[in-house]
Amino acid sequence: MRRYLRVVVLCLACGFCSLLYAFSQLAVSLEEGAGGGGGKPQAAVASWLAGGGRGAVRGTGGAGPAAHPGGSGRCKDFSLCYWNPYWMLPSDVCGMNCFWEAAFRYSLKIQPVEKMHLAVVACGERLEETMTMLKSAIIFSMKPLQFHIFAEDQLHQSFKDRLDSWSFLQTFNYTLYPITFPSENAAEWKKLFKPCASQRLFLPLILKEVDSLLYVDTDILFLRPVDDIWSLLKKFNSTQIAAMAPEHEEPRIGWYNRFARHPYYGKTGVNSGVMLMNMTRMRRKYFKNDMTTVRLQWGDILMPLLKKYKLNITWGDQDLLNIMFFHNPESLFVFPCHWNYRPDHCIYGSNCQEAEEEGIFILHGNRGVYHDDKQPAFRAVYEALRNCSFEDDNIRSLLKPLELELQKTVHTYCGKIYKIFIKQLAKSVRDRYARSPKEK
Repeated sequence: MRRYLRVVVLCLACGFCSLLYAFSQLAVSLEEGAGGGGGKPQAAVASWLAGGGRGAVRGTGGAGPAAHPGGSGRCKDFSLCYWNPYWMLPSDVCGMNCFWEAAFRYSLKIQPVEKMHLAVVACGERLEETMTMLKSAIIFSMKPLQFHIFAEDQLHQSFKDRLDSWSFLQTFNYTLYPITFPSENAAEWKKLFKPCASQRLFLPLILKEVDSLLYVDTDILFLRPVDDIWSLLKKFNSTQIAAMAPEHEEPRIGWYNRFARHPYYGKTGVNSGVMLMNMTRMRRKYFKNDMTTVRLQWGDILMPLLKKYKLNITWGDQDLLNIMFFHNPESLFVFPCHWNYRPDHCIYGSNCQEAEEEGIFILHGNRGVYHDDKQPAFRAVYEALRNCSFEDDNIRSLLKPLELELQKTVHTYCGKIYKIFIKQLAKSVRDRYARSPKEK
């Protein structure tokens, strides 16, 4: 009798397990059916990523679908693990039964691809310089880029034509914006220092949906991936909202400490040609200032600062940033000079130790040195990248001709240390070809 009882219990247990298995397979088939075809869910996701990830260049940027990869809008979550029967799940949730997960490893996880946001402001005869900067960013970077280009109206079509011709790369999107200032003071802001330069001050207020942003001047060249400076955001402490490099390394030739008629950050001030920003924090912060005992937010402090100091500032928006961070030094992350290497770092002899040790990471050709013969080492690097195309062979062959040109500049102080101009660039080229094709 006991033997028969054991057989019955065993049969019931086997039947119960069979039912569970059948319901699990039914759940899988329903998921595949909701995806719009008979293929595996992973295949549907791969197809969706191929269509939406790293999309082609568009004038207004690109956004991937937020719903089910197969086209249905039913599923809001593909990786939910549930213990209840499938038919008891909410109608907008797809998932997997945890009972069978270990046995069948049915999982589906979609990790959004992080984009690096880069902004530039171009006015006047800055089209070619800006395009060379953007090219240098694209060549070496790994993550997809989102360009925010603020330009005068007459430049928009030229930017669009040139950027659309790079659409085959599928590694960046871009958006073109008009030059925009607060209407009541637009004329005053536009003529501050250089035409349109102060536009950068208003980026946190214009790009409200962007969390973090790298702003660069048009005369910037990236000699290593944008990913590397972007990663400095993770080094910010809880109070830091932006990152810049010092204006000078050597106080004896510093401008702010010798001539400024207004407060400035640190010993020699900071240079805003390369500025990494956590704009969410910038929009939230209340800034200490010397105009009122009340702390002011970013959008409220800019005009009062200009009114108070406009007769004392020389470098426009950069001076205003120095004043702001003088009163809020805890909010600034200072990165080394090789992230913003300028002629001042070698014109009277080398004074950027980090560049001597590791090479130049970002080259900043301010004072128009890309377009005259005052600093031929800077011009040689600019011309090499301007004439470089995206073909692999062209990039591989970039270094040798550039080194020969740099050797012709040894009669200048910057040319005497020409090897720091190609040290990091050579590493970036090697790393580019060491990566798998999917990573390029």
